[in-house]
Amino acid sequence: MIVPLLKGLAFTLGRFFSRPITIQYPEQKVPPAKRWRGIQYFEKDEKGQLKCVACGLCMAVCPSQCISIVTAENEQGRRYPLTYELDALRCIFCGYCEEACPVNAIFVGKNYEWVARERAPFLMNTEKLLDQKKYNP
Repeated sequence: MIVPLLKGLAFTLGRFFSRPITIQYPEQKVPPAKRWRGIQYFEKDEKGQLKCVACGLCMAVCPSQCISIVTAENEQGRRYPLTYELDALRCIFCGYCEEACPVNAIFVGKNYEWVARERAPFLMNTEKLLDQKKYNP
């Protein structure tokens, strides 16, 4: 009965006299874990155009149905998303959209600093998804 109490006190005293593991957050940032999934972002191809071909697989595989796509075709017959909208507040960050994309256009990022008072910043369109690339090295 007294042995577990002494073990607990020994552990507590050992932690009490060790160096603190405090991180000064805004100045120092801890990199997220390798398996962390954050806000999605889009990639461009080598020509500088959006890689997305608006196939709709990401929209079909999304369990929370937070992706909506309206497709269009250009003069060469290539499909592209006329509108691509992702509601990050509904997203469960499962990563299925990244896995389903046949052209590797959408990726799940590592950004974890997302705070806003309004809903509008979390409604992502094509331009916002392209802009997220700079937060994900």
